[in-house]
Amino acid sequence: MHAIVSGLFALFPRRRALLVLSLLGALMLSGCANNQSRPQEPPPPDLSQLAHEAAAQMMAGNPALTRYSPMIAATFVSIDNLTTSSTFGRISSEIMASALAQQGMQVREVKMRDSMFIEENVGELILSRQVQRLSSQSNARSILMGTYAQGQDYIYVSTRVVRAGDAMVLATADFKLAIDNNVLSLLEGQGGW
Repeated sequence: MHAIVSGLFALFPRRRALLVLSLLGALMLSGCANNQSRPQEPPPPDLSQLAHEAAAQMMAGNPALTRYSPMIAATFVSIDNLTTSSTFGRISSEIMASALAQQGMQVREVKMRDSMFIEENVGELILSRQVQRLSSQSNARSILMGTYAQGQDYIYVSTRVVRAGDAMVLATADFKLAIDNNVLSLLEGQGGW
């Protein structure tokens, strides 16, 4: 650094050398400031954020969806075995139902009803043959259903609202969630209610 300063004074008169040094100093400081003030990349979206975006997408795709209220929510199940779920499947269903309720759907809470069978360690599983029976027991006009598949880096979720009378799909949305330790913990959780 001393050699650079001496060289500048040798090349330029004293005032110009000071001006050049000042400019160099300002450039160096601005470079440091730019390195420190670079915006950090936002964290990847979490399950709640993705579910709320999916609910908004469902409502945008079918603005008349609220006509099919009340809705009940089934536990999301593993695509590899439609009779099993996990803590991830149960909380995904709960968060999606909450997000749809915030979008205007009336959601009927089925865990409070004795008439709907809740299988221990699984939740409110709904297979196609059960749709009419369960919807009539809870007087629901629609049912929130979903499946998920675990990949290496992501978990893929497919969710839909179906009409209770004939299982016709009224709205659908899909999203993928990066797998981290928190998601792995939810996938491994098989505990009951």
